[in-house]
Amino acid sequence: MNVLFAIATGVMFGLGVFQLLRRDLIKSAMGFYILFTAINLLFLAVGAFDGQVPAYTDNLARGRPSDPLVQALLLTAIVISFGSYAFLLALISVSSRRYKTVNPDAVDQLKG
Repeated sequence: MNVLFAIATGVMFGLGVFQLLRRDLIKSAMGFYILFTAINLLFLAVGAFDGQVPAYTDNLARGRPSDPLVQALLLTAIVISFGSYAFLLALISVSSRRYKTVNPDAVDQLKG
């Protein structure tokens, strides 16, 4: 199961970086969201693995509860990613209304 998590995380991370490097702001925002999801999946996969049973499963059958630290980190990461994604979409919305395009190469009114 951990090999499946590793492959899925790697594919999602690669797809997120690929979308992030596109020249369209909407596709870049989608790349950020895929990247955030890959990071959350990475936290879930490598949370607190003890060598036998993953941390996200309920270990009460073996006499020990599951680790709440992994769940707390995932919840925090999800909240931060949603906030960052909402702010990114707001910036894209303002930029597209002001410059009438989502292509960053077509914006020639920026002064640096």
